[in-house]
Amino acid sequence: MAFNFSRYDRRILMTNASPTYAGQLLSRGVFSIRQYRTPNIKYPTDQQMRELIVEKQVWATGTRFYKLAHTYYNDSSLWWIIPWFNQKPLETDFKLGDVVMVPLPLTKVLSFYNA
Repeated sequence: MAFNFSRYDRRILMTNASPTYAGQLLSRGVFSIRQYRTPNIKYPTDQQMRELIVEKQVWATGTRFYKLAHTYYNDSSLWWIIPWFNQKPLETDFKLGDVVMVPLPLTKVLSFYNA
Protein backbone atom coordinates (compact mmCIF):
# COMPACT_ATOMS: atom_id res chain seq x y z
CA MET A 1 0.00 0.00 0.00
CA ALA A 2 1.77 3.17 -1.15
CA PHE A 3 0.88 6.53 0.34
CA ASN A 4 1.74 9.88 -1.14
CA PHE A 5 2.75 11.23 2.25
CA SER A 6 5.99 12.40 3.74
CA ARG A 7 6.78 13.41 7.30
CA TYR A 8 8.52 16.43 5.77
CA ASP A 9 5.43 17.75 3.94
CA ARG A 10 4.62 20.42 6.51
CA ARG A 11 8.16 21.18 7.68
CA ILE A 12 9.69 24.61 7.10
CA LEU A 13 13.10 24.90 5.42
CA MET A 14 15.52 27.47 6.80
CA THR A 15 19.01 28.71 6.00
CA ASN A 16 21.52 28.11 8.76
CA ALA A 17 24.56 30.38 8.70
CA SER A 18 25.12 30.34 12.45
CA PRO A 19 28.60 31.38 13.58
CA THR A 20 28.54 28.27 15.77
CA TYR A 21 28.99 26.15 12.64
CA ALA A 22 31.26 28.53 10.69
CA GLY A 23 34.38 26.35 10.91
CA GLN A 24 32.56 23.21 9.82
CA LEU A 25 30.72 25.00 7.02
CA LEU A 26 33.90 26.60 5.68
CA SER A 27 35.71 23.24 5.80
CA ARG A 28 33.04 22.05 3.38
CA GLY A 29 33.39 25.11 1.19
CA VAL A 30 29.97 26.58 2.00
CA PHE A 31 28.76 29.54 4.02
CA SER A 32 25.36 28.15 4.97
CA ILE A 33 23.16 25.09 4.70
CA ARG A 34 19.42 24.55 4.13
CA GLN A 35 17.80 22.42 6.78
CA TYR A 36 14.40 21.61 8.19
CA ARG A 37 13.30 23.42 11.34
CA THR A 38 12.65 21.36 14.42
CA PRO A 39 9.04 20.17 14.25
CA ASN A 40 6.36 20.74 16.83
CA ILE A 41 5.37 17.13 17.31
CA LYS A 42 1.76 16.40 18.20
CA TYR A 43 0.64 13.09 19.58
CA PRO A 44 -2.85 11.62 19.33
CA THR A 45 -5.30 12.98 21.89
CA ASP A 46 -7.20 10.65 24.23
CA GLN A 47 -10.22 10.93 21.90
CA GLN A 48 -8.10 10.03 18.87
CA MET A 49 -6.51 7.12 20.75
CA ARG A 50 -9.96 5.60 21.25
CA GLU A 51 -10.37 5.55 17.46
CA LEU A 52 -7.22 3.48 16.91
CA ILE A 53 -6.45 -0.19 17.05
CA VAL A 54 -3.09 -0.75 18.71
CA GLU A 55 -1.20 -3.94 17.94
CA LYS A 56 1.43 -4.88 20.51
CA GLN A 57 4.74 -6.48 19.72
CA VAL A 58 7.48 -7.54 22.11
CA TRP A 59 10.86 -6.04 21.26
CA ALA A 60 13.25 -8.91 20.54
CA THR A 61 16.64 -9.42 19.00
CA GLY A 62 16.37 -8.32 15.36
CA THR A 63 13.28 -6.16 15.82
CA ARG A 64 13.53 -3.02 13.71
CA PHE A 65 11.13 -0.16 13.02
CA TYR A 66 11.32 -0.67 9.26
CA LYS A 67 10.51 -4.39 9.64
CA LEU A 68 7.46 -3.62 11.78
CA ALA A 69 6.33 -1.00 9.26
CA HIS A 70 6.69 -3.51 6.44
CA THR A 71 4.71 -6.12 8.40
CA TYR A 72 1.85 -3.83 9.47
CA TYR A 73 1.79 -1.17 6.73
CA ASN A 74 3.33 -3.03 3.76
CA ASP A 75 5.69 -0.04 3.45
CA SER A 76 9.00 0.02 5.30
CA SER A 77 9.42 3.75 4.53
CA LEU A 78 6.70 4.44 7.11
CA TRP A 79 9.01 3.19 9.88
CA TRP A 80 8.97 6.62 11.57
CA ILE A 81 5.30 6.24 12.61
CA ILE A 82 6.21 3.60 15.19
CA PRO A 83 8.80 5.60 17.15
CA TRP A 84 6.61 8.71 16.88
CA PHE A 85 3.61 6.88 18.31
CA ASN A 86 5.66 5.24 21.08
CA GLN A 87 7.45 8.51 21.85
CA LYS A 88 10.76 6.68 21.69
CA PRO A 89 12.73 7.99 18.71
CA LEU A 90 15.55 5.44 18.66
CA GLU A 91 15.60 1.68 18.40
CA THR A 92 18.08 1.74 21.28
CA ASP A 93 15.34 3.28 23.45
CA PHE A 94 13.70 -0.18 23.46
CA LYS A 95 15.09 -2.98 25.57
CA LEU A 96 14.51 -6.71 25.04
CA GLY A 97 11.03 -7.55 26.30
CA ASP A 98 9.63 -4.00 25.96
CA VAL A 99 6.22 -3.71 24.35
CA VAL A 100 6.09 -1.75 21.08
CA MET A 101 2.72 -0.33 20.08
CA VAL A 102 1.86 -0.25 16.37
CA PRO A 103 -1.14 1.99 15.61
CA LEU A 104 -3.76 1.07 13.01
CA PRO A 105 -5.50 1.80 10.68
CA LEU A 106 -2.77 3.61 8.82
CA THR A 107 -5.00 6.19 7.14
CA LYS A 108 -6.37 7.32 10.50
CA VAL A 109 -2.89 7.40 12.08
CA LEU A 110 -1.59 9.58 9.24
CA SER A 111 -4.57 11.92 9.53
CA PHE A 112 -3.82 12.40 13.25
CA TYR A 113 -0.12 13.00 12.53
CA ASN A 114 -0.92 15.51 9.81
CA ALA A 115 -3.65 17.35 11.79
